[in-house]
Amino acid sequence: MKFLKLIIAVVAITCTASVASAQVVKKTSEADKKKKEQKQVSARQQSFYEVPEPSDADLQWKKIVYRELDLTKGKNAALYYPEEPNEDGESLFYIIMRHVANGEVNVYEWLDGREMFTDTYKYKVSAMLDRFHILYAHAKGSTEKAPKYVIENADIPGSEVLSYYIIEKWEFDTRSNKMRSRVDAICPVLHREDEFGVVQKWPMFWVKLNDIRPYIAQQFVFTDNDNNLLRYNLDDFFKLNMYTGDIYKVKNLRNQTLRQQFPDEKAYKHAQDSIERRLRQFDKGLWVPSREELQAQKEAKEKAEREANGETEEEKTEATEEKKKSVKKSTTKRGSASSADKKESKPKTKTAKVKTREVKSSGGATRSVRNRKK
Repeated sequence: MKFLKLIIAVVAITCTASVASAQVVKKTSEADKKKKEQKQVSARQQSFYEVPEPSDADLQWKKIVYRELDLTKGKNAALYYPEEPNEDGESLFYIIMRHVANGEVNVYEWLDGREMFTDTYKYKVSAMLDRFHILYAHAKGSTEKAPKYVIENADIPGSEVLSYYIIEKWEFDTRSNKMRSRVDAICPVLHREDEFGVVQKWPMFWVKLNDIRPYIAQQFVFTDNDNNLLRYNLDDFFKLNMYTGDIYKVKNLRNQTLRQQFPDEKAYKHAQDSIERRLRQFDKGLWVPSREELQAQKEAKEKAEREANGETEEEKTEATEEKKKSVKKSTTKRGSASSADKKESKPKTKTAKVKTREVKSSGGATRSVRNRKK
């Protein structure tokens, strides 16, 4: 009897444990579902982050510029770190690859300056992964029409993406009467050594920034080492033009880069600076400058002339002080001389001149006019 009771107790404990484990599994599955729902972006959320394309009727002027962002310079490092996903988040390339593999973001072929963001030029994800030797596996729910892939973090070549190409559009809007720039597309560039040990750049694909905005807006980045407060996300990083990049091409009929147009290094740098200056000053050239701007331009011009002549700030200060002293001395001397002259000089009195009329006499008594014979 005791043995039977013991068996019943063991069975009851086993059943209770199995039910508890089933409940735990159920809870974890619900948590995973919530995470998946949070990762999925609705059409409403997509439209919230999307930057609308302005109509050509509202534009008066447009310039399409291609830049290269070096992730080893300036604030661009915010796009590279962390090298691998951790508690602080993940880099831009990891975010792009994860959503591209999941079939949530479309990628387009690199056409060397003649990019077309249409269905015809969509890049097949499996072909892109095979080309750049990225290991992958088919995910659950993957079909031929809607393929999905799983890529391990160790197989994503995030450390080799050391630069990005971006398409930057500068537009003058007639409604706001302002010049604005916006990033239209971005291309990760792999830096890999060839068989001769020379590092080569391999542009991977283009992705529209509007397509990845909902995902990069959730990743905050460090933009200042002195302030560890995360105030900006990756979407703000591009919207506020917080990056630094060199212009390597401007859209033209011959589809040539600046390097092809200007083989000489000095001419190449001059062309880059000239394009950058024209873009920055295009908006200012449309309006009459204010008094403060004119004064600032005058001071900048004088400073440039002094630097060209080799004059330092100390020499300029000394020259200004000597000029003030000389002006002060000359003014004092003139003032003292004039005061002395005033004391010594006496007021001159004007003598009135009286005109006297001369009377002509004709040898005797003066004849009266009345008694003159006619």
